[in-house]
Amino acid sequence: MIHSLLLPQAARVTILTGISFLVAMLITPLWVKLLRKYRFGKQLRNGNDTPVFRELHKNKEGMITGAGIIIWSTVLGLALIFDIGNHIFDGWWHYFSFVNRGETYLPIAAMLIAALLGLLDDWLGVLRIGGANGGGLKVRHKSIMYFVAAAIGAWWFYFRLGWNTIDVPFLGSVTIGWWYVPLFIFIVFASAFSANETDGLDGLLGGVSLFTFFALTAVAFVLHLYNLAAFCGVTIGALLAFLWNNIYPAKFIMGDTGSMALGVTIGVTAMLTDTALILPLFAIILVIESLSVIIQIASKKLRHGKKVFRSAPIHHHFEALGWPESQVTMRFWIISALFAALGLVVFFLAH
Repeated sequence: MIHSLLLPQAARVTILTGISFLVAMLITPLWVKLLRKYRFGKQLRNGNDTPVFRELHKNKEGMITGAGIIIWSTVLGLALIFDIGNHIFDGWWHYFSFVNRGETYLPIAAMLIAALLGLLDDWLGVLRIGGANGGGLKVRHKSIMYFVAAAIGAWWFYFRLGWNTIDVPFLGSVTIGWWYVPLFIFIVFASAFSANETDGLDGLLGGVSLFTFFALTAVAFVLHLYNLAAFCGVTIGALLAFLWNNIYPAKFIMGDTGSMALGVTIGVTAMLTDTALILPLFAIILVIESLSVIIQIASKKLRHGKKVFRSAPIHHHFEALGWPESQVTMRFWIISALFAALGLVVFFLAH
């Protein structure tokens, strides 16, 4: 028999996911109109430094960017509306509110901060201000900002919430003391920049993030973190609506405001669910994309400019080999689905 608490919570998460999808679909034309009005068009980097990339994606220059705002504005907007309603009215508002200190304060705050920093980066890129080739924040500046943001989260977890253990599959919780702080910083920092590297093809990051959030939703639900599961569900609904217009051929680009928000949120949610060591399975494509960039940079520095891949991140390598963009995306989606399922198998067996 299904536990009396599980069915209502499952229905709650499902309904919130549906509401999020509908809201995101409704606000998409409004955001697109606003982004077009302020000429939020994608500016490609200088072709001298990235000739393969520019040749593959020259047709995307000028496409609407920053559309990741559709995702996070839906999630944060619904969080705010239902929370305000819960404090003012009685009844069903409490059922739909998913904002609480123990589960969702931090991922909501992390999503907002990362989204705003990413939006600033997109805006500077559109104006061709800063950056090395095409405008936007320089890598070192973004690194500093996200390191600080991750450090604040680590401080909150370690000093305010008292977290100092990590769950090792099949071994249980292992106390790591103050090492929890650098681990937290690494997970959030790596998730943010891995998501940023993955966001390069129509529907790619949106799709692989979808499978990651499906896995994290299941984990949160099993751990009875129902508000966190609802938060992840709302994110899934917004992602589905975004993908409706972002799959090949895309009508707009997510931009850093979406990729950074998703990446940071994935990292924080993994720490909240104590699945940091399973996250590489939940987000396997993000790991592969980052590793390809690291390998490419190391090879060029250590082997006098010689490259391992025709272009990095690795999705551009497959494009350069002649794979159609949609084919790369769909195959990466399949890999994501398989490894997310494998991650859940590991999680359930370990618990």
